[in-house]
Amino acid sequence: EVELVESGGGSVQPGGSLRLSCVVSGFTLSSAHMTWVRRPPGKELEWVSTIYTYTNGIMVTYYKDSVKDRFDISTEVADNTIYLEMNSLKSEDTAVYYCAKGDLRFVDLTVFQPWGRGTWVTVSS
Repeated sequence: EVELVESGGGSVQPGGSLRLSCVVSGFTLSSAHMTWVRRPPGKELEWVSTIYTYTNGIMVTYYKDSVKDRFDISTEVADNTIYLEMNSLKSEDTAVYYCAKGDLRFVDLTVFQPWGRGTWVTVSS
């Protein structure tokens, strides 16, 4: 059974940092696409970042333009965990963040149902 458990959210001031984690079970992160999506308050889900981890450990990453150079996605295959390091956080990053199995860059997220509970990130002064 596939399970995804997100954690690491919290409240930070603009310019702050957080590291989100997603522990997965039921499959391996090697040779798999994984994605972070988020739902800002009152808005639809939006894609944030996707990663593909090759069996030799090389990772290919993709980012939403507004988070590029601020966010860093990575995987730790041995720990069945993916991370989203978020720096220079802005108020518009406030959202519930979910991890998802698969490449969701071109998926209609209006019909996508996250599997995990998500983790809240609030950026406010």
